[in-house]
Order: sequence, then C-alpha cells, then structure tokens
Amino acid sequence: MTTRILLIGGTGLIGHLVDADLARRPDTVVTSLTRRQSSCSGHVIDFERLCTAPAATLRTVAPSGADVAISCVGTTIRTAGSQAAMFRVDHDYVLAFATAAHALGARQFILVSSVGAGGPGFYLRTKGAIERDIRALGFNLVDIVRPGMLLGHRTQARPMEAIGQRLAMALAPLMIGRLSRYGGIDAKTVAQTITALVGRATDGCRIYDNADLQRIARQAANS
Repeated sequence: MTTRILLIGGTGLIGHLVDADLARRPDTVVTSLTRRQSSCSGHVIDFERLCTAPAATLRTVAPSGADVAISCVGTTIRTAGSQAAMFRVDHDYVLAFATAAHALGARQFILVSSVGAGGPGFYLRTKGAIERDIRALGFNLVDIVRPGMLLGHRTQARPMEAIGQRLAMALAPLMIGRLSRYGGIDAKTVAQTITALVGRATDGCRIYDNADLQRIARQAANS
C-alpha cells in the first residue's frame, strides 16, 4: 500500500533530507510544496492563497488526497525581516497547510517545532502557538518533533546559527541529563526519525526531544 505524503519546507536543512529519505522508500509518494522556484523539485504554490482557500489550493497539486502531512518549515525573525513576517511563515502558512491536508484526508501530521516551544520570547511563543493550533485540527495522530540546536550545512547562510552550531559542539560533553534536550543534534538524525514516524497506525499526540530522536533514528538504522 502506497502512503501519500505532502511536505512543506522541503528546501530547508531538515526538509531536503526528509524528501530524499522518503524518495528512496518504495511505499511512499511525496508531493513537496514550495513558495518559490528552486533547484529542488517541488510544486510552487501561492501560500497567501493557501491561507485564504486551503483545501481548494492544495487540491490542485494533490487531487487524490493525502495520508500524511509533514511540515519542516522554520525561519527566524532575522531571515523573515520582522516578527510579523516570521509569524506569517512559521504559524499562518503551516496552519493553512495543515488545515488543507486534514481536509484532503490526512490522518497524521508531523511538525518540526523547537525545544522549549511555548516558552518565553517571540520565537518560542510562535512555536507553541502552532503546536497548539495543529493539535486542535483533529488529526488522528500528531507527531511533534522538538530538536535542540540543529547541526548541518544550510544552503542559505545563517551566520548566527553557524556560530551557535560551533558552540553547541564545544559544549556537547556538558549537555547531560535534562540539559541534553537543548544540545546539538545532527539534522540527518532528525530527518531519519521523521521518515521512521511516517505511517504509524497509533493515535494521539507524541512529542519527541533530542533523546527520543536519537533513539528512534538508531532503531530505524538497525531495522
């Protein structure tokens, strides 16, 4: 049986790895949606229109519906240009995509969020808001992935994040116990976990931090 997957954020650090991993699976068909033309394959759609007419917009690229939807979207205030622009991308676009996917029959939604989601600061409040609103849509299964500092090479330069990655690697030996969830984690590990989560038959909402992601990725590699 083929699992029909809708993906947004497929040009980012985690998303392009997820797209590549799923492309190697014979039991999945992935429809990747992008906001602009890029070197990566994908369907370019108008995300502003998606916000106003979610199901109708998504149905044009996924007429047969979907089983699983995955959001790997993530930006920063610096990259987006303002708090409002960041919220538009990380909350409004993701929620519109999820609303459309649910209308097209998806039973599972996998959301890449962040460690500390819902905590202080605009970035974490935004992550908490999208987690809350996705859970309220009525998917049978919601998997929320909360990685710490992502380690890996981005095609789009983020100088402050590059500094953070080097600091995370230097502090890695100290990040033990409860602090481990805030430590660095390879983007490949996160992507491998997302691929492993696709199509699970359980219901409810699950949240995965660094330790969970590393465990699931190891299990998937050994299976």
